[in-house]
Formats: sequence, C-alpha cells, structure tokens
Amino acid sequence: MELYIKEVAEKVGLPAHTLRYYEQEGLLPLIKRDVNGNRIYDESDLLWLEVIVCLRKTDIPLSELRVVVELTKEGNNTAAKRKQIFEKHKEKLMEKQRDLDSAFQKIETKIEFYDELEKKYHNEIENMSLKV
Repeated sequence: MELYIKEVAEKVGLPAHTLRYYEQEGLLPLIKRDVNGNRIYDESDLLWLEVIVCLRKTDIPLSELRVVVELTKEGNNTAAKRKQIFEKHKEKLMEKQRDLDSAFQKIETKIEFYDELEKKYHNEIENMSLKV
C-alpha cells in the first residue's frame, strides 16, 4: 500500500504541513519519495504516525520522540532504552491524571453548588409568586 501525503494527513487527522515538519524533525526518517519527489507512505509509516499522534496528545516532547526514533534505527538492542522512555512518560501521565482527577472533583463540587443555588433561587421565585 502506498499513500501520498494528502491521504495520510486525512487518515491520521493531521495537516500535511505537520507531517512535513515531523519529517524535518527526524520523526519520520524512512519516508520514501516517488520519481517526482512526492512523499510516499507505507503501512509501517502510517502505524508509526498513529503512535506519534497518540503520544503528542499526551504532550510527549518531540525531543523524546526523536530519541526513540534514533534508538529504533540502531536496532533491537536498544529496546530497553526505548521502553524506559515510555515508562518515564507513563509516570508523568499518571501524575497528570491524578491532578486532572482532583481538578475534576473540584469542578464537580462547584457544579453541585451551583445546582443547589439555582434550585434555591427558583424556589424563592416560586414562593414570591405564590404570595402575590
């Protein structure tokens, strides 16, 4: 399967200029080109891009992704180092998740407070209209 940049951009949900940027940054080092110089993506490129998109949503730095790519190019003997990068990133995500959970609870408490305030306000209005 061969795909061009426009097709890949649609499949992974990124603009073409972002794909070009990722290639410039060394995150897509194996992109082939056709005789006209157009980028040609294969299945493995698409799978790696899906990983990049996923990881970027978790705010992994491009520098860390670049290290993973470089280690990958060195071969399977670097698997432990790559795993360590992902484990470290996972720890950061877990901490962020705890922070988000705490913030979510505070927001839920505020929403409940405003729900009660609205009920009280509506009851007061209702009671006032019954008196008139």
